[in-house]
Amino acid sequence: MLRAEQVTDAVAYHGEGPCWSPTWGGLRWVDMLAGDLLTLRDDGSVDRLHVGDVAAFVRPRSRGGYVVGLERGIGLADGPDALPTPLPELWSDTGVRMNEAGCDPWGVLYAGSMAYDARPGGATLYRITPDGQVEVVLDDVTISNGIDFSPDGTVAYYDDTATGRTDVFDVVDGRLTNRRPFATGTDESPDGLVVDSAGNVWVAFNGDGRVRCVSPDGRTLAEVELPVRLVTACTLGGPDLRDLYVTTSRENLDDPEPAAGALFRVRVDVPGRPVLTFGG
Repeated sequence: MLRAEQVTDAVAYHGEGPCWSPTWGGLRWVDMLAGDLLTLRDDGSVDRLHVGDVAAFVRPRSRGGYVVGLERGIGLADGPDALPTPLPELWSDTGVRMNEAGCDPWGVLYAGSMAYDARPGGATLYRITPDGQVEVVLDDVTISNGIDFSPDGTVAYYDDTATGRTDVFDVVDGRLTNRRPFATGTDESPDGLVVDSAGNVWVAFNGDGRVRCVSPDGRTLAEVELPVRLVTACTLGGPDLRDLYVTTSRENLDDPEPAAGALFRVRVDVPGRPVLTFGG
């Protein structure tokens, strides 16, 4: 069992979606329901950029700037600290918001939603190409969460939290096919995930206060214990990509732990990979 160190104060109400990119200076994540992007600076301070009512995720663009998940769609910014320009909304239902996302090796963005009341089947996973084409990948999702790809791009891992498991897809001609269970727990809520350079899958478990590392063949290799219940997502970063950063939340907690909403970090043996960028 690995133990994480606390990096920041409890700066977020609902911290999510950490992402490491040199283009914006290192580690960035979202305070989702505040609509803010948070950036960790070298001196340990945290900058905050307000982008809308919701900031669901953030990923760098291959041409510079970033793509951000807004309440009912995405926005594009041309510089690392510029405000985004919203694109046309993907849906009109005000009871549904954007949630987590990730990119594939070819610059395609996979962005998923969830209903504010988390009603079963109320969410969708979208595929957004660099030229702006949008299509539905999954239309019977409850809480669309982490998605990432194997180092060779042949499989993708995905969490619909309400299923209690992580699923795996084959990737054929840039499309997700043959969905099947990859790792299943007991009464667990898998949230964000990231794949390291060896193909191991690190999954954050919301409500369980831990992150688990699972090998490509489904074996548990390591677990990270945190002093908060609502562990939301993780990524690998740092100069050598061996810092596992973990975001946390205090959303709807009557008795949040003092560190709920803080950012945590733990050193791991296997490095991550450079972040996959959005080609749009």
